[in-house]
Amino acid sequence: MKELSVAEFGRRLAHLLVSLFILLCVTFVIGRILPTDPVGAIVGELADPAAYAAMRARLGLDLPIYQQFFLYLNGLAHGDFGTAVLTGNPVSADLAQAFPATFELATLAVIISTFVGVPLGLVAALFRDSFIDKTARVVALVGHSIPVFWFGIVGLVIFYAGLNWVGGPGRIDVFYEGLVTSHTGLLLIDSLLQGETEIFWNALGHIILPAVILAYAAMAYITRMTRSFTLEQLSQDYVIAARAKGVSPLGTIWRHVLPNIAVQLITILAISYGGLLEGAVVTEIVFSWPGIGQYMTNALMIGDMNAIVAGTIIVGFIFMLLNFLADVAYAVFDPRMREAAR
Repeated sequence: MKELSVAEFGRRLAHLLVSLFILLCVTFVIGRILPTDPVGAIVGELADPAAYAAMRARLGLDLPIYQQFFLYLNGLAHGDFGTAVLTGNPVSADLAQAFPATFELATLAVIISTFVGVPLGLVAALFRDSFIDKTARVVALVGHSIPVFWFGIVGLVIFYAGLNWVGGPGRIDVFYEGLVTSHTGLLLIDSLLQGETEIFWNALGHIILPAVILAYAAMAYITRMTRSFTLEQLSQDYVIAARAKGVSPLGTIWRHVLPNIAVQLITILAISYGGLLEGAVVTEIVFSWPGIGQYMTNALMIGDMNAIVAGTIIVGFIFMLLNFLADVAYAVFDPRMREAAR
């Protein structure tokens, strides 16, 4: 491993900050050009003109656009995303309550997709054009082709309504709501920390189906990319030499190939994780999962731009941060990237 130079790290950090600024500009513009009236959503369509004007001034919408933008940036710098029309709470408080549910779902999904996708891609490459390889490619193709919402509905019909193997929509049965004190916001962890094993198994029964369905698309991508990376390495001279020395196929994969594609896998997993956080919206709607996706969808239905913009910024920032960390890891652990950057 080689150290990443300060200049190179600064360049990558500058790219992150520029991307974040562009995201803030885009969300600001969207919040102003969409045909929704945030003032009307707060005071109502039949409000008195004086009350309407007062609320408009309170929100700063009567100011020039450049002043509105600076107020917008100042509020974001202080964690102020405004007030949600739907709940009447600060948007930051609503997001702090909704984000852990999305984080828990996406984290479990990326764990499942990694522990299935990476070995499947390795085995498919090792036995190229075999039945295993063809099956893996078909599984990946199906994961890319069929919409998540269809999988979700079919999964509920079969495994919940039909077989009763998993919990239904929601994060937990209504009977157990409020019985676990939220410390981390992650229901599985909080229930275990407080010794509520019954609630843990109930929560696990609710999360497992949406997590598996959400993981399927990511698993298909991880499998395909792992197979591609592995096939590239299997044709290298060092692998041929290892096989000539009598190293078994699995030993070659474990001791030689996997360490050489680890950096590439880190990048793929980071992108997949960001995609899961971003793409959990449809899954949350199907399973009535109380996360950011469902929160933003409900806000969109009533034109609550504060909630929509804030959710977009949070998810976009996380996606950028994960890509930044993967990019830095790539530069640190792969000397070829440092040489190319010089």
